[in-house]
Amino acid sequence: MQNPSTPDARPETFKGPSAWLGKNMVKTPEAWLYQLTAVDVDDLEAAATHFLSLGLDVAEIRKETFPLAAFGEHILQLKQKLLSGIGLEVLRGLPISGYSKAFAATIFCGIGAHMGSARSQNAEGHILGHVRDIGADESDPNSRIYQTCERQTFHTDSADVVGLLCIREAREGGKSLLVSAETIYNRMKQEHPDLLEKLFDPIATDRRGEIPNGAKPYMEIPVLSWYEGYLTVFYQRQYIESAQRFEGAMRLSPEHVEALDMFDALANNPELCFGMQLQPGDMQFVYNHSQLHDRTGFLDWPDPSQRRHLMRLWLSIEGDRPLPESFKERYGTIEVGNRGGIVTKHTKLRAPID
Repeated sequence: MQNPSTPDARPETFKGPSAWLGKNMVKTPEAWLYQLTAVDVDDLEAAATHFLSLGLDVAEIRKETFPLAAFGEHILQLKQKLLSGIGLEVLRGLPISGYSKAFAATIFCGIGAHMGSARSQNAEGHILGHVRDIGADESDPNSRIYQTCERQTFHTDSADVVGLLCIREAREGGKSLLVSAETIYNRMKQEHPDLLEKLFDPIATDRRGEIPNGAKPYMEIPVLSWYEGYLTVFYQRQYIESAQRFEGAMRLSPEHVEALDMFDALANNPELCFGMQLQPGDMQFVYNHSQLHDRTGFLDWPDPSQRRHLMRLWLSIEGDRPLPESFKERYGTIEVGNRGGIVTKHTKLRAPID
């Protein structure tokens, strides 16, 4: 029997729904965009009203305290689309202009509670994150890129699924970009299989100062892992480069750098990737194990109250794929449905509304 971790056991080409081409996704928005109906919105609003009547903190939201009727069926379909379909979906049509931040956060976190368990997004234990420019210094190796207005790079987050709720758009830019890891694999296998193999080596990735008790300041997880019949991606190029500052981190060989450069070039290939401008009320869910996401730089509004703002969830999903042992370095545990996030000895889970 073949060892499933050996290169010979990997497919020559991935052909499933998650190995999509960006040029095709642009032509078929119905594949990834779901328009909320009036019945859906009524269901979500009723569930939020019920939860808020209980006097609980949003961090305590559960399926039982956010009861859904009609929309619960769509969430089941959404989970399957993430885990075994194209790996992403945008829910459009939530009328948040008439909501308070607390009401919008309740709906967003309530949907998350029906999908899985929310995970901490930083050392402070925030299960509800806020993506906006707070003036963080991009050159600081301990800064988080999402707290700037600069162009990000294609990357994954440290959870099974990442969800975004658009509260306000930027004045210009801030476009959401997506690309399939399986599609990048297919192209590298075809054009440069020797470089593709370098991406299966453990590569140091910076923790950016958020270090679990007893851990090194960096993780050693391959960009691509083949395990139990699944190709799984874990990637953040800036954090790979900044990890080189640590003594003991694996040095990047010229071949590794060439492989990472090719990975980035293919991720940005307009034939492979595609983008969307999230509108206020849009909720985007992306499966981190098969997809990478990015965001273009943006110009914000001068009025602080009008500036770009997205709420974010990291989720762990029941029924998900198994992950290799190396992911324990980031996830702490690889138990399906109870993994992911950033946890240190000082972490206490909470959900700040703003």
